[in-house]
Amino acid sequence: MTQSKPPRPQRSAVAPAPLLGDPVARNALVVLATIASGVVLHVLADILTPLALAIFLAVMIDAFSRVLFRRLPGVSRRAAMPLAIVLSVAIFGGAAVFVAENAAGFASQLVTYTPRLNDLIGQMAAMIGVEAPPSLTQMARQLNPASYLGQVAGGLQSFLASAAFVLVYLGFILASRRGWERKAVNLFGTREERHEAVAALIRIRDGIEQYLWVQTVTGLMIAVASWATMAAVGLDNAVFWAILIFIASYIPVVGGLVAVALPPVFAVVQFGTLWPPLILFGVLQTITLVVGNIIQPRMQGRSLNMDPIVLLLALAFWSVVWGLPGAFLSTPLTTVMMVVLAQFPGARWIAVLLSADGDPGPTRGDSARGAAP
Repeated sequence: MTQSKPPRPQRSAVAPAPLLGDPVARNALVVLATIASGVVLHVLADILTPLALAIFLAVMIDAFSRVLFRRLPGVSRRAAMPLAIVLSVAIFGGAAVFVAENAAGFASQLVTYTPRLNDLIGQMAAMIGVEAPPSLTQMARQLNPASYLGQVAGGLQSFLASAAFVLVYLGFILASRRGWERKAVNLFGTREERHEAVAALIRIRDGIEQYLWVQTVTGLMIAVASWATMAAVGLDNAVFWAILIFIASYIPVVGGLVAVALPPVFAVVQFGTLWPPLILFGVLQTITLVVGNIIQPRMQGRSLNMDPIVLLLALAFWSVVWGLPGAFLSTPLTTVMMVVLAQFPGARWIAVLLSADGDPGPTRGDSARGAAP
C-alpha cells in the first residue's frame, strides 16, 4: 500500500508588486533616462542639431505664413506659405551677406588701429608695473596665427556643411507637412488620444511662437536703441554691431548682456580714452536691463510659464550638449520638454519644477475630460 504524498503548498496567487509601482524607483528611472538621453543627444549632436534647427525654422516660417494670411489682404492661405518662404530666405540671406561684408571691412579696419593698440598695451603695462611690453606685432608672431588656419578652415567647412543639412532638412519638412498631419491623425486610435496629442502640439507651437515674437520685438528694441547710442557717440560700424546685438538677443538671459559689452571694448581702441567707452557701456547695459527685466516679462506674461532659473540652467545644459545651436534653441527645447513631461504622471514632477507657477499643464486624459461636453 503506497502512502500518498502530502500536498504541495500552493503558491500565492498575488503577484509581487512591480518595481515601477514604487515612486522612488520610478523617479530614479526617470532621472537615469534623462541622463542617458542627454548623453545620446551629445553623441548624436552632428546629426540632430541640423534637424532641430530645421524644425525650429519650419515653425518660424509656419508662424510667419499665418501672420501674412491674417494681416495682408488678398493673400490666400495657399499662397501665404510660399510667400513666407521667399521673404524668410530674402531676410536671412540679406542679413548673412551684410554681416559677412561688414565683418571683412571690420577686420581690415582693425589693422589701422595697431598703433593705438600698442599704446594701450603700453599704458596697461605701465599701470601694472611691467617694463617693455611686447607690441601687437610681436604677440601675433608668438601666437603664430598660421598654425590656426587649418582649424579655422575646418570650422568654416563644418559650418557650411551644417547649414546645407539644415536647408535640406527644412525643404523636406516643409514639403511633407500634409503627410505629417495625416500620420498624426492615424497614429492615435481613439478620438480622445488624438485630441490630447493635438492639444499638446498646439501648446508647444503657441509657446515657441510667443517666445519668438517676444525675442524678436525686444531684440529689435535693444538693437535700435543701441544703434542710436553708438551713432551718437560716434562708434564706427554701428549698424554692424546693432545687427550682432539683435542676433545675440535670441540667446536667453545672457545673450544681450554679452553682446552689448563688446562695442565698448572696441570703443576703447577707436577713441583711445575711457570716457566714451564708459558712457557707451553704461547706456547699453541700462537699455538691455530695462528691456530684459521690465518690458520683456510684461510681453511674455504667462505664455511661456518657465522659471528664470530654469532658463539659465537650460541655457547651460543645451550649450554643453549642442554648443552654440543649443544656446539658441535652449528655451524652445525646454518648452517642448515641459509640455511632453507634463503628459505622463510618472514624469510630471519634472515638468512642475520646470514651470514658473507649478502648473505645467494638463496630464494625459485631463484635456480630453475637460473638453468633453
